[in-house]
Amino acid sequence: MPDPIKWEDGSLYLLDQRRIPFEVEYLKCTNYQDVAEAIEKMIVRGAPAIGIAAAYGIVLASHGGLPMVKEAVSRLSKTRPTAVNLFWALEKMERAATDFHDATAKDPGLILKDHLLEVAVDIHEEERRIEKLIALHGQSIVPPNCQVLTHCNAGALATGGIGTALGVIRMAQKIGKAIKVYCDETRPLLQGARLSSWELWMDGLDVTVICDDMAAFLMKKGKVDLVIVGADRIASNGDTANKIGTYNLAVLCKYHGIPFYVAAPRSTIDCSIKDGEAVPIEERDPDEVRTVRGVKIFLEDIPAWNPAFDVTPGDLISGIITEAGILKAPYRESIETAMRIDVNFEDAHWADSYLKQGGSEDGGI
Repeated sequence: MPDPIKWEDGSLYLLDQRRIPFEVEYLKCTNYQDVAEAIEKMIVRGAPAIGIAAAYGIVLASHGGLPMVKEAVSRLSKTRPTAVNLFWALEKMERAATDFHDATAKDPGLILKDHLLEVAVDIHEEERRIEKLIALHGQSIVPPNCQVLTHCNAGALATGGIGTALGVIRMAQKIGKAIKVYCDETRPLLQGARLSSWELWMDGLDVTVICDDMAAFLMKKGKVDLVIVGADRIASNGDTANKIGTYNLAVLCKYHGIPFYVAAPRSTIDCSIKDGEAVPIEERDPDEVRTVRGVKIFLEDIPAWNPAFDVTPGDLISGIITEAGILKAPYRESIETAMRIDVNFEDAHWADSYLKQGGSEDGGI
């Protein structure tokens, strides 16, 4: 599985996810503008991965000192409005740069780029550890024999680690659970068909792609035991913004009595907003709807609407799987508790041991 984000010899390399699964090609980023354009063009995508890429983008701006860092933060913050991980990472990098600037008054020999690279690498490594804990906690909701439906791509390509939703699925398969996965194709950019199915197929999982409008019939046929998706922003009441079409699945799960879970790091939780109505929803180029892989499928004269995300109300969500455990309703209380927990990220080695030993893990809060 190619690493979607690599830092080598002073440059950032991003796996071009527009070309997968037919080509594996990296874009070399040598300045923060390259990174911003890569995020906007969906070369790198997925909330955690966007945050990691942006952090490295700030490193690329560090040669210009604190003024260029602030310029880069401003530019990168305008790339994708919905994924809160982006703003979390940028705030952390800007704070690190500001604190470092103050420290150089005492030690002028300090080098800003070296310091910011350490912070960016820490963000990247922490995300990997977080995802192992999410996968570990998620095992408590995956039965030994399970048919799972997922939407969009919340795997390694979207996060830089083993994935959030797909990380739970990957671990379940590796510890011996019999897993059958269905991937929604996820129109209009087909991240489920192109990316999730490819990741899972590369890992040897039993995976089948379905069109988005097949999910209800699949559930009626009894072929879905569990739905797990990722998230781009979670409000303090549990309302969750994720790729457009997620809300549809939650409503279908409610009708069919199927558990619907969200898997996401705590950096995806935005405690500053009280509900999903406050989440900014990115609207993208209508041509993404008007075309499939560059081929037009209806007339340009006919309008198209292209919101990239929708919001699933918290009362349709069975639980939110985080590195601090599985959050349950009422979400205001469980989120508040989870955000206060001091997670020992060194305990991510539990996940490695769990992969070898099997067993069960109760991650509820």
